[in-house]
Amino acid sequence: MNMNGSFRKVLDLSSGDPHSSGIKPVTFVRQVTAGCVYPRILQGDALPPDARLRAQKLLSHFDGGSIGSYTDTCGSMHVRNTIAKSIILRDGGVPSSPEQVFITVDTQRALMAMLRLLCQSEGVSAVMIPDPAPHTLTRLLDRMGVVPVTYQLREQSGWSFGRAELNRAIQASRGRCFPLAIYISNPGNPTGHVQSRECIQDVIRFAADEELFLLVDEVYQDTVFADGSEFVSYKRVLAEMGEPYSDGVQLASLHSLSNGIMGECGFRTGYMELVNVDEAVMLYAEVLLMGDLCPPVIGQIALDVMADPPRPGEPSYSLYTQEVASRLMTLKCNVSRAVEFINDLPGFSCRSVQSGIFIYPHLTLPHSAPTHSESVGLLYSRRLLEDQGVCVGFSEDHTHSQSCCHLRLCVLTPSEELEEALHRLQCFHFQFLKEYCDPGETVSEPQQSI
Repeated sequence: MNMNGSFRKVLDLSSGDPHSSGIKPVTFVRQVTAGCVYPRILQGDALPPDARLRAQKLLSHFDGGSIGSYTDTCGSMHVRNTIAKSIILRDGGVPSSPEQVFITVDTQRALMAMLRLLCQSEGVSAVMIPDPAPHTLTRLLDRMGVVPVTYQLREQSGWSFGRAELNRAIQASRGRCFPLAIYISNPGNPTGHVQSRECIQDVIRFAADEELFLLVDEVYQDTVFADGSEFVSYKRVLAEMGEPYSDGVQLASLHSLSNGIMGECGFRTGYMELVNVDEAVMLYAEVLLMGDLCPPVIGQIALDVMADPPRPGEPSYSLYTQEVASRLMTLKCNVSRAVEFINDLPGFSCRSVQSGIFIYPHLTLPHSAPTHSESVGLLYSRRLLEDQGVCVGFSEDHTHSQSCCHLRLCVLTPSEELEEALHRLQCFHFQFLKEYCDPGETVSEPQQSI
């Protein structure tokens, strides 16, 4: 770590924790939570009437009228019913039942439960996953002894993929493992792409043909900001495809408080909806989740608000919609600013982003740079942290050369903090290139201003 004091604080762009960087919480979420935590304030007018009513209603569904009591293992049935109603609204009337909704400590815990359910057969169990994938996914599979079978996303085509690539990946796995499921991230994490309805249909047909369970991470569904882009859930497409797909393909859809517009990472709560899964299997999923006794009750309160926000005409509606719209606009502007800025740095190439809270630029360094025993991504990110106090995520890109990698930067952060991070990155990048470029090679100083 730099001991010369050249930076005041570390700027963490790797974790995807918007509140830690200064993004403010949504007011209505905290008002309802406050009313549930300290019911005495419900007796006055410190909270708007609709927040008081929501808190009172929620408390009436908790044992003893207190959030200090346990709920059911898979969450309060009242909150699960709220979530199911929101799914019906999202999907244009496609039915949803609270019995199929499981509130969990987080989406990782839900994914672990499904992997335990699926990977019971003899032989080497495998799950098809995208490359790139969420940075926690491969570690989770490794911890559970599940083999990843990767299908490649095409960066030059907007991180798209087709049936041919899925066929290639599963054929390559034959004889060494048994793929039981395919994991999808839509909108993509960390790539920020949004799948078209046609692509979703192709994946569903592939899953049906190969008898694969669909594990669909849809945690960034409320962050689609690019013009012409629209989130369509896998469940809705599956239902609209009709038989034999609508009643034959098994699906688990994941959502979370931590990701997206809410960004309530500290509440540690998400939910999973199971579709076309046998009741006995759903019961076993509940048994696997019983080790947590129940998901965090405060998180369940926030989930209820996320699923059923203030409605038109209610006192909190105007502020709520303003705050959500402002956050989306900040995200959209920050993405545009960061992508344009990084594309002007030599060696960087960053595709436009449609959704999510990350950008995922590709970095190609001079061939003289990776002369250390550590990887180029680790070298670059470690030096960036030590020299300028900017923490970024990274993944290697061995498909091109050993001098390539991708960086992962969270841009749902106050605009002024993003500007500071970009300034530090720029300063570091040109110094790094001067240090590692080939003898006689010149590095042009930046023309852009911060």
